[in-house]
Amino acid sequence: MPNRLALETSPYLRQHAQNPVDWHAWTDEAFARARAEDKPVLLSVGYAACHWCHVMAHESFEDAATAAMMNDLFINVKVDREERPDVDAIYMRAVQALTGHGGWPMTVFLTPEGVPFYGGTYFPPEDRHGIPSFRRVLASVSEAWRTRRDDIARGAASILRIYEEEPAAEQGVVDAGLLERAAHVAMTQYDRVHGGFGRAPKFPPTMTLDFLLRRWARTGDNALLQAVQHTWDRMVRGGLFDQLGGGFHRYAVDGTWLVPHFEKMLYDNALLVRLGAQLWQATRDTEVRRATEQTLSWVEREMTSPEGGFYASLDADSEGHEGRFYVWMLAALRDVLGADAEVAGAYWGATADGNFEGANILWRPQSTVDFARQRGIDEDALRTQVERARQALHDVRARRPRPARDEKIIASWNGLMLRGIAECARVFGDAHWHALAVRAAEFLATTLVRDGRAFRVHAGGEARIGGFLEDHAALGLGFLSVYELTFNTHWLSLAQAMALECERRFWDDEAGVFFDAASDAPPLVTRPRDIHDNAVPSGTSMAVELLQRLAALDGDAARAARASRVLSSQAARMEQVPLAFGHLLGAADFEADGAVSVAIAGAPGTPEFAHLMKAVAAQYVPSLVLAGGRGASPALLVGKSVREGAALAYVCQGFRCDAPTSDAGELAAQLTASGHSKSGLL
Repeated sequence: MPNRLALETSPYLRQHAQNPVDWHAWTDEAFARARAEDKPVLLSVGYAACHWCHVMAHESFEDAATAAMMNDLFINVKVDREERPDVDAIYMRAVQALTGHGGWPMTVFLTPEGVPFYGGTYFPPEDRHGIPSFRRVLASVSEAWRTRRDDIARGAASILRIYEEEPAAEQGVVDAGLLERAAHVAMTQYDRVHGGFGRAPKFPPTMTLDFLLRRWARTGDNALLQAVQHTWDRMVRGGLFDQLGGGFHRYAVDGTWLVPHFEKMLYDNALLVRLGAQLWQATRDTEVRRATEQTLSWVEREMTSPEGGFYASLDADSEGHEGRFYVWMLAALRDVLGADAEVAGAYWGATADGNFEGANILWRPQSTVDFARQRGIDEDALRTQVERARQALHDVRARRPRPARDEKIIASWNGLMLRGIAECARVFGDAHWHALAVRAAEFLATTLVRDGRAFRVHAGGEARIGGFLEDHAALGLGFLSVYELTFNTHWLSLAQAMALECERRFWDDEAGVFFDAASDAPPLVTRPRDIHDNAVPSGTSMAVELLQRLAALDGDAARAARASRVLSSQAARMEQVPLAFGHLLGAADFEADGAVSVAIAGAPGTPEFAHLMKAVAAQYVPSLVLAGGRGASPALLVGKSVREGAALAYVCQGFRCDAPTSDAGELAAQLTASGHSKSGLL
């Protein structure tokens, strides 16, 4: 008989609706019951695409005897971390303090007041490799609750102290020197052989690459651009990138980007398509553009709802095995490809022995140019042959049982993807991506924004859970990118509304930073705040960028000052551990070197206007802010009139502008002369 989770909209929670565990969602009812029955709360946190979450569910939560212990001894609460990042962040901090590491599934034991006192991640069904079995843990925690309550109370009080406010960070100076030192520290950890930073496992370091690309544009240090391009190339040639369908998997378990953890997350791909557009501006590398557009095509084909929003993730598993959907036996490749099999198999590194549990993860041991040269094949002919083989394999693969898809539409992840698609549409001048971005923006504005506030997630036909800082900030940046694509001030107004909510409901004026949860959110044991850029940019770093960009358009000194205050408070940390502040360092770059604002006066859509927009799109300008059209909004356009049927571009730093021009070549020269623009140098 289904448990309470059958009434939830989260696909992850609904996956557990048939468990014999008497699950609650995170509700007041669950904690009231724990108090009434004097039982601890067993909190289990995961997400739909999590491989080990599925493993523990099968081994323990679907097991009748284990479920009976859970139901008898605990009040059991299941949380989708993607719906409730606040709950996840608070209790992950406790687990990391208790065990020295974290991850999912996360298993935490709480008092009825929600205070953690013991926890871990995955627990196996039997004692294994020094990890106690889940049933052993259940019995031990329950026995301690019954007989050593004072010890638990002391432990819980000790854990609560980790949530006490950290000492105020010393104010620092955000300048070119800080950025240079941060880039140097990052480069000391750069893997010059395989790209990326550090050792296995390797996650796409997209935000750090964005920061290094900015520093290259500012300084002309080609070593920084080479690091970005090398890492991109190795990721795209590796198994991390889906060679047939496009899109990036979440991370590589090795140091060479060959063997991925096969789940695909919307947020990774959102960040990567934006980086791809910028890297193409900087290099004009056709391989960069090809991988970026293949990823966009995957998003449209497999991750876009009929209404225009973007789904959250694809599982790593299918048919009960991780990666089965994506891997190939050499014999199967030959059966599908026939005469193309020899060349295509070698191109994608396929062998009889395979590289993953006897099968082949498709990857590219060599670049297309090097492969063609080594084999004496015409490069264009090779591309034609490989594309024919790719399509054939993709068509066959499409008939396999697919990994499950989490069809939640998460506000912050959608904001990131909206921004990525809008910027690709602008940079590549592509009408198809333009239409996709506008359609997505319309869906998000009508579905996830209500009375000027964002909601966290849309699932099961309804929007639920008040938005967090990251939701408002990411949607704001997404809407702002759509404004810069269309110059429809409706999108600018929505971006301003999101910024206003960040300021009203999340700003802590005493500390000079943002909270992650709104001032009127249901209270937890602490009000979470995490400034680090992790898998996604922090809500803080996105909010800072949103305030900066809007201030550059409107001249709002208070917003600019608020952003500066956050950056100054984190200056030392950004310099010391730059890999944990990739996006915030981008905002620091904006602060130190300033925005380059381009105002194009005229009628969007006319040939004259489009000609100037194309010239801007050709340039990589790291802190570019765009305004266009006619009228008094934004303030950057005020006073920039033009005669009917014409267009004029103004390149401005602050609100001081160069002489206007209608000539695309002169506009490009002005951008270059600003000292912040580079294009196609490698």
